[in-house]
Amino acid sequence: MYGRARGKGYEVRLVRVSAWDSRTCAGSRAGLQGRAGSNSGVCSGSRAGRIAAVLMTVMLTLSICLSVLYFCLLPADSFQGEKAAASSGNTPLSDGSEMKTTQMPQQEATADVEPEPTPEPEPKTPLIVLDPGHGGEDEGCMREEALEKEINLEIAMRAAARLREMGFDVLLTRGDNDTDLTLEERVAIAEEAEADIYVSIHQNACEEKQSSVKGIETWYCDDSEGSRRLARLVHTGVLGKTGAKERELCETDELYVIRETSMPSCLIETGFLSNREERKLLCDPGYQDKLAAGIADGINYYFNPKTMYLTFDDGPSQENTTAVLDILKEHNIKATFFLVGENVRKHPEVARRIAEEGHTIGIHCNRHEYDVIYESVESYLADFQAAYDAIYEVTGVEVKLFRFPGGSINAYNADVHEEIIAEMTERGFIYFDWNGCLEDAVAKTTPEQLIKNARESTLGRKKVVMLAHDIVYNTTLCLEELIDSFPEYKFEPLTEDVKPVQF
Repeated sequence: MYGRARGKGYEVRLVRVSAWDSRTCAGSRAGLQGRAGSNSGVCSGSRAGRIAAVLMTVMLTLSICLSVLYFCLLPADSFQGEKAAASSGNTPLSDGSEMKTTQMPQQEATADVEPEPTPEPEPKTPLIVLDPGHGGEDEGCMREEALEKEINLEIAMRAAARLREMGFDVLLTRGDNDTDLTLEERVAIAEEAEADIYVSIHQNACEEKQSSVKGIETWYCDDSEGSRRLARLVHTGVLGKTGAKERELCETDELYVIRETSMPSCLIETGFLSNREERKLLCDPGYQDKLAAGIADGINYYFNPKTMYLTFDDGPSQENTTAVLDILKEHNIKATFFLVGENVRKHPEVARRIAEEGHTIGIHCNRHEYDVIYESVESYLADFQAAYDAIYEVTGVEVKLFRFPGGSINAYNADVHEEIIAEMTERGFIYFDWNGCLEDAVAKTTPEQLIKNARESTLGRKKVVMLAHDIVYNTTLCLEELIDSFPEYKFEPLTEDVKPVQF
């Protein structure tokens, strides 16, 4: 005993153990001396322990070797199956079945991470096919040294260069004067390329060797909006650049290449080789540049139009406003109507149709009496409120846009217009004046004069707010031609997001 210690409720005995204890051996010192003659020997129990340890080591080594050998010889698909079962949370059994085990759900590491927005596809660059008419043995019309096939190619190549500078893809059906193509092959080139538009370039000639007939003609086949608009754009573009005489712009089904192409198409004849004066121009590189620029500008406006906002004041009326709505619907155009409150109450069904067909409704006034409206700020607000109530009750539209009778600055509101504008702006309303006008409120005008007024007042602006009046009969008569007169514009309704035109 090495020592004894007492704790609270227990006793600990400490024993010192020597490296050798006679109690572990069956013999004594005398026994050591007699070891050689004894069968049992010294510490026979210790020898047995060492033998057992050696056997255990051998068995462990054999077990490891057998395990390695087992995995080396195991088929690959069996191993994959066990991996799959392990990954699925199921434990494979000896009979090949699986014991289902339940996995604790894991918290999503990316639960609060918003998915990245899908990028929008890049817009497709329009592909234009330019077809220089004739070629090879087919020289086209010819007068003196001027060959149609050569002039056609010169104009087409110059137009192609300009279009490429504008960012378009361009394909010419032929790139030299020796290539001979059938009409079918020309159409096939455009179709196989999946062109967006097709423009065929030609020259004209009379049967006589020399003639005074001159000018530009442009043809389209189907009466679709695309082909007609393309033809008009190319036609007006060339006329604007050259100042040449305008001849026909019309539809035909006799020209194979524009009849058989599936995309919008047109054919332009840029002049008469049978006219000595015009023939000289057509052979001039400078004039060819003008023709090419006109063609390129027309095509550019086809894909990148300017914007016009058609606006109509003073309605609705039963017959005239209905006629205006019919024309707009036929052309798939949305416009803006600045309505008069008392007319809304007189023709509620027309007012409702304006709203139902997607046009923008604005307020003009309740009663078109300038002296009363502009007597004071309060009188203007009272009239406006009456018009607002009428429109809301009939159409359900909560109007935000308005137009002052006579415009925001006129002879009747000189003393009050600034206060009215400030008050209306404070209340969240937006007013629009105009920068283009038919002048259809003037007495004794003709439809032709109205179109001329509209053309002259736009001044080529990129954004035009066009003033018209849907209660004027001549406006309804000229509206369709007016729309066709502006092929370089797309027509949109005014909204709160449009920057207003204001005097």
